[in-house]
Amino acid sequence: MTTTDTEEPTLTIDELAARAGVTVRTVRFYGTKGLLPPPVLGPRRVGHYGREHLARLALIEELQQQGMTLAGIERYLRQLPPDLSAHDLAIHRAVVASWAPESVETVTRAELERRAGGPLGDEDVERLVAMGVVRPADGGYEADLGLLRLGAGLLDVPLSQEAIFAARKVLVEHARAAARELSQLFRGEVAERDARDVRSLSAHMHPLVVQALLTAFQRSLKEELDEWLTGPSGSGGSAAG
Repeated sequence: MTTTDTEEPTLTIDELAARAGVTVRTVRFYGTKGLLPPPVLGPRRVGHYGREHLARLALIEELQQQGMTLAGIERYLRQLPPDLSAHDLAIHRAVVASWAPESVETVTRAELERRAGGPLGDEDVERLVAMGVVRPADGGYEADLGLLRLGAGLLDVPLSQEAIFAARKVLVEHARAAARELSQLFRGEVAERDARDVRSLSAHMHPLVVQALLTAFQRSLKEELDEWLTGPSGSGGSAAG
C-alpha cells in the first residue's frame, strides 16, 4: 500500500512496522520519545501513518547505524522542522549516509527487501543489479547499503532504465569534478598544518560539503525545472496543465 506526500496516511501501526523492519513496540517507543509524530486518528480511533513516518524511521535507523545514541538522535531530530516531507527526510538520510564509508554486506532476499523499504519483484531486483546497487552472491545478494534505498526509490520513477543510467553518468562526472576542485582548494589551506589537524578538518568538512552540494543542487534543479515548465515555449506549461 502506497501513499504520496499529499495523500492521507493509510498505514496501520502493524503495516508501518513491517515496512520499516522494526517491531510495533519500537514504533510506540519512538512515539513516546517524540521521535515520531503522532498518527492521524481514523474511525474507531485507529491510528494511521504515512510516508513521513516511514521516512523518519529510515532516518533513525541510519543515525543508529552511524553509532549515534538515542539521546543524540533526539537532539538531531529536534533540530529538524517538524513538518518535513518524506522527500526532505530522505535527503537528510542521504546526507547522514554519506558520512559513512562504503558499506557492502551480503544479505538474504528478505533482508534486502527490508533494507529497501518494501517488497521487491524479480524484475525490481534485476534493475537493482543493473544499476550496480546489488549483485547476486552465494545464499543471497551483496548490497551497497548506502545506495540501496536510493536505487529502490528509482524503481518507481517514470523514467527508462537508459535515462536513469545517463543521469547517473552525468551526476558522477560532475560530482567527481566538484570533489577534485574542492580537494585542490582545501589542500592549499592545509598544506602547512599538522597531519592531525588535516584529519580533523577533513572529518568536519565532509558532512558540511555534502550538505552544501545537496542544497546547491536542489536549488539549481528547482530553478531549471521552473524555467522549463514556465519557459517561453510553453510546452512544459501545456503538458503540466
